[in-house]
Amino acid sequence: MGDTHVSMGVILLAQTVVGFVGNLSLLSHYLFLSLMGNRMRATDLIIRHLIVANFLSLLCRGVPQTMVAWGWRNFFNDVGCKMVFYLHRVGRGVSIVSTCSLSIFLAIIISQGDSRWAGMKGRAHKHIVSTIYFSWGVFLLLSMVCLMYMTGPKTHDNITSFKAYGYCSAVRHDPAADVLYVAILSVPDVLCLGLMLWASRYMLFVLYRHKQRMRHIQRTSVSSRASLQSRATISILLLVCTFVSFYTMSCICQICSSVIYNPSPVLHHMAAFAMVCFPTFSPFLLMSGHSTPCSLLFTCRKKKKMVLP
Repeated sequence: MGDTHVSMGVILLAQTVVGFVGNLSLLSHYLFLSLMGNRMRATDLIIRHLIVANFLSLLCRGVPQTMVAWGWRNFFNDVGCKMVFYLHRVGRGVSIVSTCSLSIFLAIIISQGDSRWAGMKGRAHKHIVSTIYFSWGVFLLLSMVCLMYMTGPKTHDNITSFKAYGYCSAVRHDPAADVLYVAILSVPDVLCLGLMLWASRYMLFVLYRHKQRMRHIQRTSVSSRASLQSRATISILLLVCTFVSFYTMSCICQICSSVIYNPSPVLHHMAAFAMVCFPTFSPFLLMSGHSTPCSLLFTCRKKKKMVLP
């Protein structure tokens, strides 16, 4: 095992451990809220689904790729490989929908009274919840393609028929077919990315207008409430920017793996690292002090001054 594989193994191991710690911490926050008898809101539900999706990504991509980087091989059979890649695709899809739903929901919540989106505040909760559950069904169906072409690790004499992923193999197609397959599966991702960018742009516009108005308002109570809402909005904007950055890096690695006939193990390590970055860092963004939606809702429950749908 070369120095490069050892280095990637250390990085992937640290990334996976940090990701599990972060998501477990965020999960314990919601368990605490449930034990305290607090009613779950729409953002709580979205983040809980995001936690589940993060765990799927860490378990099904971070852990196996870490084992490969440390020199372990052939620890999955055909069924295991199919399920690991299938669940990873499902988790990845739900992750992007959850992040998109968070940004859209908060964009609706902070919309001004004169905005056309302000009338959707009362219905946003039902629509967002339905979207999350619908996304599970959609990606459970779309990801079934993985069950058809993924298989267990193959020997070197079958290298011309299968593409090796270290711990699993895939039936080899021509590069054009692989790119077409990635493009078809990317349609929901592109749609969600577009909605996220739209919501982020709208939130930036609202924050700018809020900053302009606050220059003429001196009341402390109003400023405190608006400031808390602004910090929550900035947290979601950071979450969206992080997702878009890591998603772009992941797509580049996936395209390279698809078009290269025999990709190197280092490329697979880099692709796994890019895919697991968001599940690793997203819980820390959501827990970053009082600037998170969690803290916003928790503060609202205590003070009972701010009512969210």
